[in-house]
Amino acid sequence: MTTSPEELTGKRVLVTGGAGFVGSNIVEELVSLGASVIVLDDFFTGSRTRLPPGDVVEVVEGSVVDQDVVAAAMVGADVVIHAAARNIIVSTRNPREDYEVNIGGTLSVLLAAREASIGRVVYTSSASIYGNPRTLPISEDEPVNLLSPYAVSKFAGESYCHAFYESYGLPTSVVRYSNVYGPGQSPENPYCGVVAKFFEAAMAGNVPRIHGDGEQTRDYTFVTDVVAATLLAAVSPKAEGQVYNVGTGRETSVNTLARLILGVSGTTGEADHVDRRDIDNIRRRAVNIEKIRRELRWVPSVPLERGLHETHAWLAAE
Repeated sequence: MTTSPEELTGKRVLVTGGAGFVGSNIVEELVSLGASVIVLDDFFTGSRTRLPPGDVVEVVEGSVVDQDVVAAAMVGADVVIHAAARNIIVSTRNPREDYEVNIGGTLSVLLAAREASIGRVVYTSSASIYGNPRTLPISEDEPVNLLSPYAVSKFAGESYCHAFYESYGLPTSVVRYSNVYGPGQSPENPYCGVVAKFFEAAMAGNVPRIHGDGEQTRDYTFVTDVVAATLLAAVSPKAEGQVYNVGTGRETSVNTLARLILGVSGTTGEADHVDRRDIDNIRRRAVNIEKIRRELRWVPSVPLERGLHETHAWLAAE
């Protein structure tokens, strides 16, 4: 018998960081499934405009750092999806804030979840923890190579999840995202990803700016695929205590990405190249998704070019 996100219908689900890019897409899908959704967000990068209008979801404004706020938001919840975090740009600029939110906030969530006997906590981690891997595509048992404060804090969060699962029997699952993009990732947010930034330039008739030679590669994953994987991790018995890569298994260079985005946008020209400074020095990335395919029956369904067209359509409508 296979599991399905539809098992969340009628469940009460807390989404931390639910007003952010990935979090808001998770919230939207949960609402469509008929789940009762609580969003906890401090709106540092999240926006209320990303949330469903009216009183479709319960919104709690506050930080995961505040143990009392987290505990109150979690009352009656069946499942917690912990997506609140400071991203890599903020983390690099302010490692103290990274530590307090990404590590301290995750501990707050796990402590409250243990107290509330939550059925499953899904922690959203990052492929950044792999750094420059020894082999590609990167499997879940690849040794970590922590090259940024963000990578340190995300792996610390994973480690706390594992410890709470082993020490206290708290059901946890970890999903390691790889370069998520798609509708909802607004270029107006100064901390948005490269896809949104490249589209912002191209749709204004300019060419994207590439840091370095542009031959660095990433595994770009469409947000709806990420949401589907996350919700499967929330319901599948096989996911308890497990860690999963969420990506496509395909490398795409930044130069190729820029060319595709210029083509989708109908903008002519070639990208500008600038010195690669104050940017993570990860050269290549593609994650192995065999484990999540085998155990959760998840595979990505949106190829890069289609995902870029859908992203462009959303940005044009915005």
